[in-house]
Amino acid sequence: MIPPTTLQWLRSPSLAPLWTSLRGRLQRNGRRAEGRLTVHCGSPQDRDAIGQLLGRAVGASVTVDLAALDRLLRSSAAGTGLVEVVEAVTGPIPDRRADAAAERDRRASLRGQVLATASEAGLDGQEWVTDWLDGVWRSGIIGRLPSPAALTQAVTVLGLVLGDTSRLWSRGELAEQVTGTAHGLDDDTLLNRLVLRGITLATASAPPSSAVERRSLWEFVGVAGDTVATTVLTYGLRPLGDGFPAGHLRDRASHHAEAHLTLRDLRRLLPLALEPQTVYVCENPRILEAAAQLALPAAMVCTLGNPTVVTLALLDALAALDGVQLRYRGDFDWPGVAIAGRVMRRTGAFPWRFGAADYQAAVLATRDPQTPPHRLTGTPAATWWDPDLATAMHREDAAVHEERLTDTLLADLG
Repeated sequence: MIPPTTLQWLRSPSLAPLWTSLRGRLQRNGRRAEGRLTVHCGSPQDRDAIGQLLGRAVGASVTVDLAALDRLLRSSAAGTGLVEVVEAVTGPIPDRRADAAAERDRRASLRGQVLATASEAGLDGQEWVTDWLDGVWRSGIIGRLPSPAALTQAVTVLGLVLGDTSRLWSRGELAEQVTGTAHGLDDDTLLNRLVLRGITLATASAPPSSAVERRSLWEFVGVAGDTVATTVLTYGLRPLGDGFPAGHLRDRASHHAEAHLTLRDLRRLLPLALEPQTVYVCENPRILEAAAQLALPAAMVCTLGNPTVVTLALLDALAALDGVQLRYRGDFDWPGVAIAGRVMRRTGAFPWRFGAADYQAAVLATRDPQTPPHRLTGTPAATWWDPDLATAMHREDAAVHEERLTDTLLADLG
């Protein structure tokens, strides 16, 4: 222990610049008294005090050999080394090197935990997982995590919506499953941001910049806001089985009435069973409405534009049934064919009057010399089910919306 009178002198204001400079060097050195340091002596009093400590005259600045000063202090009235003296005067000195090494070890351990969790979650071998982790590391989020569990929770969520055993969820259900609270994936949570970073990479999507875009990205991977607010519009579905809602759907079909199914309804219908048949899928509700008004016998699903989670859930269930064939069509415009491509690729649906010949006929049938055609807008999309369709659309540069062809389509439904 440094004698009180000696410690009082060491704490004199004139020596403060020296101890402050030495403290910084010792932090960088890993608390080792080695190397040299130039110290600026601002006033004559500072120079006198530092000179007295070092045992030599000093000028406006002095170069201090830390090892020599350590030996000097040990043989002085202080009776202890440089590190101990600086800590006695300025407080404990953190070991930045040790802290940095410990942080590297912590991060390496955390990365290993995350990769193990990714493997358990069915994401093993997916390249985007590494890209996601690298981005999280570069962003500095690691230092702001409330606990390592936040990152492993994010991987668990990603596995539940993107892994081998993924299924449809509401966001509240998903949050409850992983975090124990239905609000664990709310928009303002760090977990939400981490998960959306991963979904963006996994689906090659643009990063969402608004609440609407965030909701759309969740829905793209099968996560609805809830199980009751969003519905899928249907007509003529007659599922087999007892109880509600199968009986309710058959009853409405018998009365040629449309039916709206929530995700909760659909879950109660599963496993779905239908007699072998064709189910027609349209984009515009006017087609389904017209079929209902004419009491046509066909079974139909309407996507109402870009399909929601519950719509995709129903189409997936229908596509999995033996003997059930889906036939899809939408608007002859670039957004329409883009939606069609996604739905048909996902479900295996066949096009319903949605090829190049159908487009050419539709352009001729709707052409009015008194009214210029609607020009195509938006980003051109490939039509993999009929490459000639995209070629024809480029050539004609005319959009034909589904409702313009209602009479033609109804003829298929009777």
